[in-house]
Amino acid sequence: MTRDDLADIYRAYIACLNRRDWPALGQFVHEEATHNARPLGLEGYRAMLERDVREIPDLQFQIEMLICDPPRIAARLKFDCTPVGTFLGLAVDGRRVSFCENVFYEFHDGKIRQVWSVIDKAAIEAQL
Repeated sequence: MTRDDLADIYRAYIACLNRRDWPALGQFVHEEATHNARPLGLEGYRAMLERDVREIPDLQFQIEMLICDPPRIAARLKFDCTPVGTFLGLAVDGRRVSFCENVFYEFHDGKIRQVWSVIDKAAIEAQL
């Protein structure tokens, strides 16, 4: 798989998330997906994303930086959103916050198999 192919798949995955097209998630996420070393599988991964959207109804994923080195992708995702209650243990309670997530993905058979993610919690704390 070329860098361009992998980047195209990733951009389509982000578009899928932003559309909330959960039935299509299996096109992008492996059945044995893990997140920060936690085995979730496709269903657990979908449940995690659905929970995120319940907690942040206006959640939109914006790619700020994308680096492809097949079979891996590194991305910096930007968020400008309004969590409805507690988010990452912080009482955001409907205030608009901006923050980034640095995330690494490893693909297997053209699908996301492993995800390592760090959210800039300090950036949210500084806004509260």
